[in-house]
Amino acid sequence: MAGHDEILTLVAKSPPIAAKLKHLGPAGAPARFSHVIESAQPFLVAAIAQEVHQIIWVIAPNVRAQELFYESLLNWIPRAAFLPEAEFAAVENILPDPEIAAERLGLLTQLEKGNAPAVIVTTRLALDQAAPKSGSLNSAALELRRGQAMEMEQLLSALSQAGYERTTQAVTRGQFAVRGGIVDIFSWQASLPTRVEFFGDEIESLREFDVDTQTSVRTLDRVTVLLGSLGDSDGCVHDYIRVHHITLELEPEEDSTADIQIAEGWIEEGPENFETAFQECDVGELGVGDFMLVEAKRAQFASRLEEWRNQKASVAIYFQTEGEIERFREIVSPDALAGVALIEGTLSRGFCFPAANLVVLSANELIGRFPVHGRRRLQRAERRNRAQIDFSELSEGDLVVHLEHGIGRFLQLTEMPTGGGANQEALALEFAEGAKLYVPLEQAYLVSRYVGVGKKSPPLSSLADTKWTRAKRNAAASIFDYAGKMLALQAARETNPGHAFAPDSKWQAEFEHSFPYRETPDQFKAIVETKSDMERPRPMDRLICGDVGFGKTEVAIRAAFKAVMDGKQTAVLAPTTVLAQQHFETFRQRMLDYPVRIEMLSRFRSQAEQKKILQLLREGGVDIVIGTHRLISGDVVFKDLGLVVIDEEQRFGVLHKEKFKELFKLVDVLTLSATPIPRTLYLSLVGVKDMSTIETPPQNRLPVETAVCAYDERIIRDAINRELERQGQVFFLHNRVQSIEKVRDRIAELCPTARVEFGHGQMESDELETVMHRFVAGRIDVLVCTTIIESGLDIPNANTIIIDRADRFGLADLYQLRGRVGRAEHKAYAYLLLPREMMTIGAARKRINAIKQYSSLGAGFRIAMRDLEIRGAGSILGTAQSGHIVAVGFDLYCQLLKQAVAQIKGQKKRWRLEVDLRFDFVATNEAEFVRAGSNSQVSAFLPRTYVGDTTLRIQAYRRLAEVTTQEQLDELLKEWRDRFGIFPGPVENLITLTQIKLAAAKAQITRKFSGCSKNCHEGSLYFDCNGGNTFAVVSTVPRRPRRRTGGH
Repeated sequence: MAGHDEILTLVAKSPPIAAKLKHLGPAGAPARFSHVIESAQPFLVAAIAQEVHQIIWVIAPNVRAQELFYESLLNWIPRAAFLPEAEFAAVENILPDPEIAAERLGLLTQLEKGNAPAVIVTTRLALDQAAPKSGSLNSAALELRRGQAMEMEQLLSALSQAGYERTTQAVTRGQFAVRGGIVDIFSWQASLPTRVEFFGDEIESLREFDVDTQTSVRTLDRVTVLLGSLGDSDGCVHDYIRVHHITLELEPEEDSTADIQIAEGWIEEGPENFETAFQECDVGELGVGDFMLVEAKRAQFASRLEEWRNQKASVAIYFQTEGEIERFREIVSPDALAGVALIEGTLSRGFCFPAANLVVLSANELIGRFPVHGRRRLQRAERRNRAQIDFSELSEGDLVVHLEHGIGRFLQLTEMPTGGGANQEALALEFAEGAKLYVPLEQAYLVSRYVGVGKKSPPLSSLADTKWTRAKRNAAASIFDYAGKMLALQAARETNPGHAFAPDSKWQAEFEHSFPYRETPDQFKAIVETKSDMERPRPMDRLICGDVGFGKTEVAIRAAFKAVMDGKQTAVLAPTTVLAQQHFETFRQRMLDYPVRIEMLSRFRSQAEQKKILQLLREGGVDIVIGTHRLISGDVVFKDLGLVVIDEEQRFGVLHKEKFKELFKLVDVLTLSATPIPRTLYLSLVGVKDMSTIETPPQNRLPVETAVCAYDERIIRDAINRELERQGQVFFLHNRVQSIEKVRDRIAELCPTARVEFGHGQMESDELETVMHRFVAGRIDVLVCTTIIESGLDIPNANTIIIDRADRFGLADLYQLRGRVGRAEHKAYAYLLLPREMMTIGAARKRINAIKQYSSLGAGFRIAMRDLEIRGAGSILGTAQSGHIVAVGFDLYCQLLKQAVAQIKGQKKRWRLEVDLRFDFVATNEAEFVRAGSNSQVSAFLPRTYVGDTTLRIQAYRRLAEVTTQEQLDELLKEWRDRFGIFPGPVENLITLTQIKLAAAKAQITRKFSGCSKNCHEGSLYFDCNGGNTFAVVSTVPRRPRRRTGGH
């Protein structure tokens, strides 16, 4: 039997279904299908869609039903669309989520243009919600094409009138930015912003670009910019259902007018019959692991297949991955599988359709695995990578580090009069005793934002003494020692004998294929690095850093599987019993198809069970043991330990860490940490410490819908009830231990049906673990807690978090707390409750700022990431090094560390071009050029007309100052050309100066002076290097006329 399409056709053409579809249409009675079990409903809709060639609106009773239905439907109709409810529509004081609004707008725009997907899945409530008036989106859409004649002013005016906000960079929807002949637009419905480049009055190029790097990712021929804003709500979603569209309702209400109706019960008129029934299949009783481990169960299944074959039934089995299919073929004989279609797809439960003699099974049911739900893809702003710390972003009042003068405070950007009527831009810095220093913009690379560790701020440096030089020298010496020790440790480890694991086996490849998600590039790299470390004949010591839910556990699972395949045992250490229990479940679920014995040692196991496990460990009867620090007790003896995985190492005590070092010196160690670390530190530690960082969030991770609102018990009650309706759980965060019981009692009064308990850090650890264990197991509905919600815990069923007094938390804490939810396939909600007075009209500005700060994953959360990363840096480097970070700032610390590592390794690297170029005929800033006049000077700088925003200009100068090779320069120029457009003369000359510096540095020249005769004319620089230590000529020539260049 073949794949999806053939099965769908078989069902659609079956007499009872074909008969009902025959009379479908505006005049006909509705087609009703009764006795269709829930798992078969998406399949039946897909079969109907094959026959009916109109747009079908599937109306689900609620959001949970909509999400589960949609996920299954994607097996058969990958292009089906999901129309989300506009949540919080009726709640005042709550801003809607821009991602959800954009997804709705995008789909409604497609409907207007007539290119919508064939099936749209929505809910009853969503159809009645407000939307832009039908017909208005098409008229409000602006189509841009490459090569189109259009004045730039015309586009800017259309954007402004439509309510788009003009900013320096377009980073969120509804913004646009202008730089020279380039306009960046982030349209309301787009997943990425668009860069429109003009040449005169013609659109020369259209490109999509990345929000974080601001560089282009692909070119486009045409693009639609939506001029109607999110706020238009004169119509409702229902108006978009056209006469020729078909409505299909699941579990319809009695007064339903839908064209097609599908239900699990009987919804038709006349005597009850089962001619269109989809029923459950009988495959016998199968417990977890039975199918793989019990031969008799497999024989029972084979004989059931034989019966179906004799009845001429068509049989298909759905597997989550290709790897599962391969494994299944290994353990079930080819004869038994003759004529059975093995198909890749997500199906939670099987069903049979007697009318077409069809049997569809789910491998999950056979194996006893919980189905892994795929995550719904949102048309959201794509973020390819996490934004990195930017040390050139300065705000007034920030502490800064000047490389030569030390720590100062950035006062403002100022214009300095230079004589001749010209003003020069400069950074005004304040040092100790009120001393001021003005740094010209082109030297701004000497200044970086000060980022320390913790809350300590250093005193301002004095311009009059040598304290800063001493601090820098001391830090450099200490960093040199630290790097030396790290490298010595690494060298010592290289000489220790270890076990070299064999290359991947066939089972390893199959096992990796059975991963139900697609690996992110970072995750894949971490897996490859870990396995290649294991194959080397020295003990591995690798650290994997990555945010919670970014896929570190899968790296550990694959490493553990590799160790077991080589006949070695694996120990997995977790800081708490609850986390250990969680790992135990995850490892068991992933390895169900294989004969791997996994056990857990923790206080949740009885003494007798523990004794038995210890004996099996000694005899080699257990392959993987998971537990807390109980695993390093004296009575735990392994027969042949090969790999140790330590999760959240920073949460173990110092004594435990020392014991790890002593016990696991000769075995492979893989450490996992959920604290992200800054990329700058990661790059500085390359070659000193084996590290992998996972920075890419998993595909399809739904953003957490964040509502910022005044404290209101009605909102709390509704939020909890809504979550309980979809069988979910709720975190209620109240960070005051004294009043936590009162809050628990109040919530129990508000929601009498909910099981409410509390947990906080001052409880006995065993008592707290018991509460957490009950919550993870789903025996508590609402957990009222302080910030102790465990960072590593994965509770996919908890998808609402309510944070009381959100204003008392730092952004980094809010970011981490919000990350506790939104890890399953369901939409997650975070409610940030602020005191009522913060939300009043009088405090409007404060409120708007708070909302802007907390609502999106925008700039506020970049700061949060920075704080978190710096904490991570502190925990990796230790206390002594943290002191030096405080003294010289993080940016300089990382530069010094990089230099120390290179020096110890004997590498000769250039960190900056130490070439002093002075040409008396070259003006390196705008003021100097204006003052001297264009007849006597050649201009070499970044003009304001080219890079208008000062912050961007500082960044550009800083990046140029960091260039040490031609490749880096080429990369930078490519980015400038993309972001700012064609280079004007002054920029071309500035590039030539950098090329001269590069050539001089290569020829080991450190100074170069050149004069010019009085009659120099404004023009362009060029130079020629004859090799050796001499330049042939540096002169000026008349400027070439600007050429037109296509594309970018």
